[in-house]
Amino acid sequence: MKNKIVEKATELFLKLGFKSVTMDDIANEMAISKKTIYTHFKNKTALVEECTCTVMHSITDEIDKIRSQNQNPIAELFEIKKFVMYKIEDEHASPQFQLQKYYPEISESLKANHFEKMMEYTRNNLRRGIEQGLYRNNLNIEFIARMYFLGIHGIKDQSLFPPVNFSVKFVNEAYLEYHLRGIVTTEGFNTLNKYIKAHQTND
Repeated sequence: MKNKIVEKATELFLKLGFKSVTMDDIANEMAISKKTIYTHFKNKTALVEECTCTVMHSITDEIDKIRSQNQNPIAELFEIKKFVMYKIEDEHASPQFQLQKYYPEISESLKANHFEKMMEYTRNNLRRGIEQGLYRNNLNIEFIARMYFLGIHGIKDQSLFPPVNFSVKFVNEAYLEYHLRGIVTTEGFNTLNKYIKAHQTND
């Protein structure tokens, strides 16, 4: 029952917002008593925390699956981008805003975990790229990893990239190309061009 509660609550939170959805809403949707929910979660904050951790784990699990395929580092980044774009299609701004406003501690913890995982992924990708001769061997891995993280979050700022002028797909594809062009070798550039032609949209 606990897993079913988390599944339904996550669905409602992501669709309507963490503040908007009440424990009564979840109970009514599941046709159970609110008391049943409180048997598993002492309060709504505990449920929100469990739901956000579940979402985070589902995303990192999928990225780990992509990494386990041992593709070349450039192909790996394109595959991760493809997965992220799929997730963005179902992404709503309201839940993120409400999480930051009403559950700041959970939001900050989530951001910290996200930073750690993304830095781990990016460092690994950079090291493998250098080893395989696709990325320049004089790169400062820590600096590049942090710059990549900064850019990934910066391109989400719609005041900088209003959707009316820049589609989400275009911004994500253009940023990945921008990142890779700055770090590839001649061999890496040739590999990159193949993936650009194969994956780039006309948006």
